[in-house]
Order: sequence, then C-alpha cells, then structure tokens
Amino acid sequence: MANCNCGSALTYMDCCFIIQQDINKAITAEQLMRARYTAFARLLVDFLYDSFHPDSRRFQNKKDIETWARQNKWMHLEILQSTKDTVEFKAHYLNKQFEPEVHHEKSRFKKSRGIWYYLDGDLLP
Repeated sequence: MANCNCGSALTYMDCCFIIQQDINKAITAEQLMRARYTAFARLLVDFLYDSFHPDSRRFQNKKDIETWARQNKWMHLEILQSTKDTVEFKAHYLNKQFEPEVHHEKSRFKKSRGIWYYLDGDLLP
C-alpha cells in the first residue's frame, strides 16, 4: 500500500485519513497541515473548509477551494519548519498546464475549544 500523500512513512489510512475523519485527532498544527495538504491532493473540500478556524472560515468559499484543489496535481509536501502554532512548507504541484510550481507558505494555526484549526498564512517567495 502506498504512503500517505503528506510524505510520512505511514499509509493514508494510518495517517491523514484519521484526522480527516475526526479533526480532534490532530495533536499538533503540523499534523493538521499534513492532513490539509492531503485533502487538497484527494479533493476533500468539506474537510478543507471545516478545518479553517471559525474566525477565518466565513471568508472562505467551498467552490474556490475545490477549483484550486482540482486544477492542480499535488506532487509532494516539504515541511521546512514547524513550531507550536506555525508551519512553513512548500507544496509542490503541477498547474493546469502541467508546469511545475511551488506554493511556499508560513501557515498559522489556532486552537479553538481544544481543536487545531488553520487560521491563515503568508505566501513566501
């Protein structure tokens, strides 16, 4: 069985699937980040939407999330740095013209009622 899309040595069922079924299972911001990347790769729009922090979720649109996820082929995730509430990463993908691109971001995460959520992120060069 293939490894999880997030790049761990675990299978999808033993890794991000668990968090995507129950966001409470994300113990760290990095675990949630990995589950979100995998959700982009697997077009799990509801999870992506629901994993936004309540403070920023109202600014999101499921159709836009789906379009971004669907128009790219997600190749691999590279975690550059992880702290308690931030994750700097590079998401490597092929755009709709099949040209390689990199989404480099420093994401911020915030807990609400003991659950990690994606708050926002800064795009980096």
